[in-house]
Amino acid sequence: METYVILGNFTQEGIRNIRRAPARIEDVRRRIEAAGGKLLGWHLTLGRYDFVAIAQVPDTERAAALLLEIGSHGNVRTETLRALSEEEFRQVVKGLP
Repeated sequence: METYVILGNFTQEGIRNIRRAPARIEDVRRRIEAAGGKLLGWHLTLGRYDFVAIAQVPDTERAAALLLEIGSHGNVRTETLRALSEEEFRQVVKGLP
């Protein structure tokens, strides 16, 4: 399972319909679970990004498909980071020459 950190901002449309955002988060949670993943957390943030979500998805292709589908609704723009766990990091470092 791959982990992703999703940094997001609401679009003008997303802000206009902000009262529907909790239902949209639940919809995203269901979509991620249907793809075999899990939404580990969603946080409203102050500063450059409006929210941060952390999700686990089986592979990059499913993550990309989910993000494209979510973005196609026009409520959010995202910047997504592939995150490696501490154990994955240790394996990377172990393999260094």
